[in-house]
Amino acid sequence: MSTGKNTKGYETPNHPYQGERIAEESDLLSRYGLKNKEEFWRAQSELRSMRREARRLLGEAQGDVDAAQEAGAEFVARLRRIGILGDNDDISAVLSLDVTDLLERRLQTVAYRQGFASSTQQARQFIVHGHITVNGARVTRPSVKVDVDDEGAIAFDENSPLADDLHPERAESQE
Repeated sequence: MSTGKNTKGYETPNHPYQGERIAEESDLLSRYGLKNKEEFWRAQSELRSMRREARRLLGEAQGDVDAAQEAGAEFVARLRRIGILGDNDDISAVLSLDVTDLLERRLQTVAYRQGFASSTQQARQFIVHGHITVNGARVTRPSVKVDVDDEGAIAFDENSPLADDLHPERAESQE
């Protein structure tokens, strides 16, 4: 019997049926090639916790952005490293982030945007099947946030059949 607590890493919507919200979620699911709404809700919860941390830091500094920036230097540095905040953004910019900002930094989306696959769904399949590496290490989780510095280090695994430029799936995606 485990002693750790089992809690979900996300919150579901408060109301089960809201047509507009469901349509918006479905659109983002297909646009970013997410497996199910749970992945979307996880991203929303992650964004919510980022905003909560930014509000806490700003509140402790009593609205002084510079003091909050110093107190949350590691927090802001992490967001800059994964490309969610720009170099010129301060901690108050966290409050205006959208869930798409997080979804754009997933390995699945970055690999698709760099032309490794012809769709986000295909990028997801390549990652899950172990065809994609980051810094030479095979990554099989499409939800991994890619650091800005590592964007250029995404490649096909050298042992993968997709590493061959003449592979039929690869030829389609390079057009």
